[in-house]
Formats: sequence, C-alpha cells, structure tokens
Amino acid sequence: MLESYIKQKLNEKNILLMTHIVLGYPSFEDSFKIIEEMVAAGVDLMELQIPFSEPIADGPVILHANQKALASGTTVGKCLDFAQKVARQFDIPFLFMSYYNILFKYGVDSFIQVMADIGLKGAIIPDLPPEEGQTYLDAMDAYRLSPIFIFSPTTSNKRMKYLASFGRGFVYCVARKGVTGQETEFSESLEAYLQRCRNATDLPLALGFGVKEKRDVDFLSGKADIAVVGSQTIRLIDEEGAIAVGRFIKGLR
Repeated sequence: MLESYIKQKLNEKNILLMTHIVLGYPSFEDSFKIIEEMVAAGVDLMELQIPFSEPIADGPVILHANQKALASGTTVGKCLDFAQKVARQFDIPFLFMSYYNILFKYGVDSFIQVMADIGLKGAIIPDLPPEEGQTYLDAMDAYRLSPIFIFSPTTSNKRMKYLASFGRGFVYCVARKGVTGQETEFSESLEAYLQRCRNATDLPLALGFGVKEKRDVDFLSGKADIAVVGSQTIRLIDEEGAIAVGRFIKGLR
C-alpha cells in the first residue's frame, strides 16, 4: 500500500520528493528520459498527468505542456500504455493525476481496473469532491488503490477531517490559493497551515504549488512528509532538456 511505502521511506529520509510530469510532453520518448533522470536522482514517487484540455488547477507552465501534448497526438490509451511501461521498469510508486472527465468518458470502473492492472498506486483528481465521487471511491477501494484528496489554506478544519476520511496514501496540501507555477511564500503562515493539516489527519502530508529550490525543501522538512515539484521541472525541460532535470533533483537534497 502507498501509505506503508511512504512511512517506510520516511524512516530513511527527513522528507520525500514527488515530481510531476505531463505525459507526452515534449514527447513520450522525452517523458521516458525525464522519468529515468528523476528516478536516478532519487525521486521517491511520481505523478503522471494525463493531459486534459481544461486543466483548471494548473497554471500557465503546465497548461502549455497539456496543450502541446494533446496537439502532438497524446491520447488516454497511449498514456495507459506508457504508464504500464514505466511502472514495470522503475521501482517507485506512480500515480495518475488528471481530471474527472477522463475517467467518466473512459468508464470509471474500467479505468480504475486498468490502473490496478498496470501497476499504478493511486490517483489525484482535483475536480472530484467526495460528495460526487462514490463510484470512484468504491472502485478505488475495490482495487486497493489510493484516492488522494486535497487540502488548501481556505479549507476549514472540519472540511479537512471530512476529506481525510475518504483519502488513502497521503493528503496533497496546496501551499496557497490559485494554480500551479506561481510564487509561494515559505513562511510562518505556511507552517501554521501545515500544522492545521497535521491535526486533521494521520495520513502523510505532501506540499505542492511553488516548491522550486533546496531551501524550500529544507523549510518543509519536519513540517511535511513529501515535497512536490512540478512546474519548475517543466521549465527546466523547456530551457535545457531532460538532462538538466537530474541535476536539479539532486540539488534539492
């Protein structure tokens, strides 16, 4: 189970690293090279985003990658085939991140069965609240996969506990209001927010939206369990290519 893996890894490291890539961007060949670099650099788990035309939680960097991947012919079927390949080749947990329309159009139970069959460990579906997701939650439970729910600074303590009651694996804590790729202030207010998250659940906490450099990861050590890096790696890929990603990830430690 994903939660057990995370807790075991936390016996070895103060904080884990989770990265995020958009499948098919810049190409599937590049996606494979990027994953290879990230795993070699010590990434502990990874989100594989299935591109979607309206990724409402994502800022301009990841939005652009989604649009380019779709324009180059990326499909859900190709993403599933690719995910199976990397899940078998690399010894870290992979999760899908996408939007509910992808699962709905495919067929929720069928999609989750395929996820289990190909070796994925969970999913992050940011536009699906538990009130509207019983079919999804039942299928995730049946196939022993982890549905990851999201806290934000505007989530009330009561709502946090409610969301956590449906979650498995870990909780994704959004560092601030807004979308991915913008500036985040790593400050006392963020520390207080993470303490609220900690009080709401016994699940491990991942913190994303704005993690860019080693000092951000250092700040989060002891406050969160997983630092999530997304937009910054895509910027590096655009500027320097896949080879730069490994150096960057190693530098975060």
